[in-house]
Amino acid sequence: MVKLNKIYTRTGDDGTTGLVAGDRRPKYDLRIEAYGTIDETNAVIGLARLHTAGHADLDAMLMRIQNDCFDLGADLATPETGEKPEYEPLRIVDAQVDRIESDIDQLNADLEPLRSFVLPGGTAASAHLHHARTVARRAERLMVELSDREGEAVNPAAIRYANRLSDFLFVAARWVNDRGRTDVLWVPGKNR
Repeated sequence: MVKLNKIYTRTGDDGTTGLVAGDRRPKYDLRIEAYGTIDETNAVIGLARLHTAGHADLDAMLMRIQNDCFDLGADLATPETGEKPEYEPLRIVDAQVDRIESDIDQLNADLEPLRSFVLPGGTAASAHLHHARTVARRAERLMVELSDREGEAVNPAAIRYANRLSDFLFVAARWVNDRGRTDVLWVPGKNR
Protein backbone atom coordinates (compact mmCIF):
# COMPACT_ATOMS: atom_id res chain seq x y z
CA MET A 1 0.00 0.00 0.00
CA VAL A 2 1.29 3.41 -0.94
CA LYS A 3 1.22 6.06 1.76
CA LEU A 4 2.38 9.58 0.96
CA ASN A 5 1.98 11.96 3.84
CA LYS A 6 4.99 14.14 3.10
CA ILE A 7 5.55 15.33 -0.46
CA TYR A 8 9.02 16.79 -0.16
CA THR A 9 11.79 14.76 1.43
CA ARG A 10 14.87 16.74 0.36
CA THR A 11 16.56 13.44 -0.55
CA GLY A 12 16.64 14.48 -4.22
CA ASP A 13 18.36 17.77 -3.58
CA ASP A 14 21.67 16.14 -4.49
CA GLY A 15 20.42 15.33 -8.01
CA THR A 16 19.52 11.70 -7.30
CA THR A 17 16.26 9.83 -6.93
CA GLY A 18 15.44 6.56 -5.24
CA LEU A 19 14.28 3.39 -6.94
CA VAL A 20 11.73 1.15 -5.24
CA ALA A 21 14.38 -0.98 -3.50
CA GLY A 22 16.03 2.17 -2.16
CA ASP A 23 19.18 2.46 -4.27
CA ARG A 24 19.75 5.94 -5.67
CA ARG A 25 20.38 6.96 -9.25
CA PRO A 26 21.10 10.30 -10.91
CA LYS A 27 17.91 12.00 -12.05
CA TYR A 28 19.21 11.86 -15.63
CA ASP A 29 19.66 8.05 -15.47
CA LEU A 30 18.10 6.23 -18.42
CA ARG A 31 15.87 4.12 -16.14
CA ILE A 32 14.54 7.29 -14.49
CA GLU A 33 14.06 8.85 -17.94
CA ALA A 34 12.09 5.77 -19.09
CA TYR A 35 9.63 5.66 -16.21
CA GLY A 36 9.39 9.46 -16.17
CA THR A 37 8.33 9.33 -19.81
CA ILE A 38 5.68 6.73 -18.96
CA ASP A 39 4.45 9.18 -16.32
CA GLU A 40 4.39 11.91 -18.98
CA THR A 41 2.38 9.60 -21.26
CA ASN A 42 -0.09 9.07 -18.42
CA ALA A 43 -0.48 12.82 -17.95
CA VAL A 44 -1.22 13.38 -21.64
CA ILE A 45 -3.78 10.55 -21.55
CA GLY A 46 -5.36 12.42 -18.63
CA LEU A 47 -5.65 15.50 -20.85
CA ALA A 48 -7.23 13.41 -23.62
CA ARG A 49 -9.76 12.04 -21.15
CA LEU A 50 -11.07 15.57 -20.58
CA HIS A 51 -12.48 15.20 -24.10
CA THR A 52 -13.65 11.56 -24.09
CA ALA A 53 -16.53 11.78 -21.61
CA GLY A 54 -19.04 11.21 -24.42
CA HIS A 55 -17.32 7.94 -25.32
CA ALA A 56 -17.85 5.80 -22.21
CA ASP A 57 -16.20 2.62 -23.57
CA LEU A 58 -13.10 4.48 -24.75
CA ASP A 59 -12.88 6.48 -21.54
CA ALA A 60 -13.01 3.27 -19.49
CA MET A 61 -10.20 1.81 -21.62
CA LEU A 62 -8.12 4.94 -21.09
CA MET A 63 -8.72 4.82 -17.34
CA ARG A 64 -7.50 1.20 -17.25
CA ILE A 65 -4.46 2.22 -19.28
CA GLN A 66 -3.69 5.05 -16.86
CA ASN A 67 -3.65 2.52 -14.03
CA ASP A 68 -1.45 0.22 -16.13
CA CYS A 69 0.95 3.13 -16.69
CA PHE A 70 1.49 3.29 -12.94
CA ASP A 71 2.11 -0.47 -12.93
CA LEU A 72 4.58 0.02 -15.78
CA GLY A 73 6.35 2.81 -13.90
CA ALA A 74 6.60 0.61 -10.81
CA ASP A 75 7.98 -2.22 -12.95
CA LEU A 76 10.67 0.06 -14.40
CA ALA A 77 11.46 1.54 -10.97
CA THR A 78 12.15 -1.95 -9.60
CA PRO A 79 15.03 -3.34 -11.67
CA GLU A 80 15.92 -7.01 -11.55
CA THR A 81 19.02 -7.40 -9.39
CA GLY A 82 19.44 -11.15 -9.40
CA GLU A 83 18.90 -11.19 -5.63
CA LYS A 84 15.78 -12.47 -3.92
CA PRO A 85 13.60 -9.42 -3.19
CA GLU A 86 11.96 -8.82 0.18
CA TYR A 87 8.60 -8.72 -1.58
CA GLU A 88 7.26 -9.62 -5.00
CA PRO A 89 7.83 -6.62 -7.30
CA LEU A 90 4.93 -5.32 -9.38
CA ARG A 91 5.46 -6.36 -13.00
CA ILE A 92 3.50 -5.88 -16.20
CA VAL A 93 2.08 -9.30 -17.13
CA ASP A 94 0.98 -10.83 -20.42
CA ALA A 95 -2.69 -10.46 -19.44
CA GLN A 96 -2.26 -6.67 -19.54
CA VAL A 97 -0.72 -6.91 -23.02
CA ASP A 98 -3.59 -9.19 -24.11
CA ARG A 99 -6.16 -6.73 -22.73
CA ILE A 100 -4.76 -3.76 -24.62
CA GLU A 101 -4.61 -5.86 -27.81
CA SER A 102 -8.28 -6.74 -27.31
CA ASP A 103 -9.11 -3.04 -26.85
CA ILE A 104 -7.20 -2.20 -30.06
CA ASP A 105 -9.14 -4.87 -31.95
CA GLN A 106 -12.46 -3.63 -30.57
CA LEU A 107 -11.85 -0.03 -31.67
CA ASN A 108 -10.18 -0.96 -34.96
CA ALA A 109 -13.22 -3.04 -36.00
CA ASP A 110 -15.13 0.24 -36.45
CA LEU A 111 -12.48 1.85 -38.69
CA GLU A 112 -12.06 1.82 -42.45
CA PRO A 113 -8.58 0.85 -43.63
CA LEU A 114 -6.18 3.76 -44.00
CA ARG A 115 -5.46 5.18 -47.44
CA SER A 116 -2.77 7.58 -46.22
CA PHE A 117 -0.89 8.54 -43.09
CA VAL A 118 -2.94 10.49 -40.55
CA LEU A 119 -1.99 13.99 -39.44
CA PRO A 120 -2.54 14.53 -35.71
CA GLY A 121 -5.74 16.48 -35.24
CA GLY A 122 -9.41 16.41 -36.03
CA THR A 123 -11.02 16.61 -32.60
CA ALA A 124 -9.40 17.78 -29.37
CA ALA A 125 -9.53 14.22 -28.02
CA SER A 126 -7.79 12.89 -31.11
CA ALA A 127 -5.07 15.54 -30.99
CA HIS A 128 -4.34 14.72 -27.34
CA LEU A 129 -4.36 10.98 -28.05
CA HIS A 130 -1.87 11.50 -30.89
CA HIS A 131 0.28 13.54 -28.50
CA ALA A 132 0.12 10.70 -25.97
CA ARG A 133 1.07 8.26 -28.75
CA THR A 134 4.25 10.16 -29.55
CA VAL A 135 5.24 10.33 -25.88
CA ALA A 136 4.52 6.59 -25.49
CA ARG A 137 6.76 5.86 -28.50
CA ARG A 138 9.56 7.87 -26.87
CA ALA A 139 9.08 5.89 -23.66
CA GLU A 140 9.28 2.64 -25.62
CA ARG A 141 12.52 3.75 -27.32
CA LEU A 142 14.02 4.59 -23.92
CA MET A 143 12.93 1.23 -22.50
CA VAL A 144 14.50 -0.66 -25.42
CA GLU A 145 17.71 1.34 -25.08
CA LEU A 146 17.74 0.59 -21.35
CA SER A 147 17.22 -3.13 -22.01
CA ASP A 148 20.27 -3.08 -24.32
CA ARG A 149 22.53 -1.60 -21.63
CA GLU A 150 24.91 -3.94 -19.89
CA GLY A 151 23.80 -4.62 -16.33
CA GLU A 152 20.24 -3.44 -16.97
CA ALA A 153 17.16 -5.57 -17.51
CA VAL A 154 13.66 -4.63 -18.57
CA ASN A 155 10.69 -6.96 -18.30
CA PRO A 156 9.92 -8.13 -21.88
CA ALA A 157 6.17 -7.89 -21.17
CA ALA A 158 6.70 -4.23 -20.23
CA ILE A 159 8.31 -3.53 -23.60
CA ARG A 160 5.46 -5.33 -25.39
CA TYR A 161 2.95 -3.31 -23.38
CA ALA A 162 4.66 -0.03 -24.31
CA ASN A 163 4.62 -1.04 -27.97
CA ARG A 164 0.90 -1.88 -27.85
CA LEU A 165 0.17 1.30 -25.91
CA SER A 166 1.24 3.55 -28.77
CA ASP A 167 -0.70 1.33 -31.20
CA PHE A 168 -3.79 1.65 -29.00
CA LEU A 169 -3.43 5.43 -28.81
CA PHE A 170 -3.17 5.66 -32.61
CA VAL A 171 -6.31 3.58 -33.14
CA ALA A 172 -8.15 5.46 -30.37
CA ALA A 173 -7.21 8.81 -31.96
CA ARG A 174 -8.75 7.63 -35.23
CA TRP A 175 -11.79 6.10 -33.52
CA VAL A 176 -12.64 9.29 -31.65
CA ASN A 177 -12.52 11.19 -34.97
CA ASP A 178 -15.98 9.88 -35.86
CA ARG A 179 -14.59 6.36 -36.41
CA GLY A 180 -11.89 7.79 -38.69
CA ARG A 181 -14.28 9.72 -40.93
CA THR A 182 -12.90 13.10 -39.76
CA ASP A 183 -9.23 12.06 -39.76
CA VAL A 184 -6.92 14.61 -41.35
CA LEU A 185 -4.95 12.71 -43.98
CA TRP A 186 -1.46 13.48 -45.21
CA VAL A 187 -1.30 14.50 -48.86
CA PRO A 188 2.28 13.89 -50.04
CA GLY A 189 3.80 16.94 -51.74
CA LYS A 190 0.59 18.96 -51.35
CA ASN A 191 2.37 22.26 -50.68
CA ARG A 192 5.14 22.09 -53.27
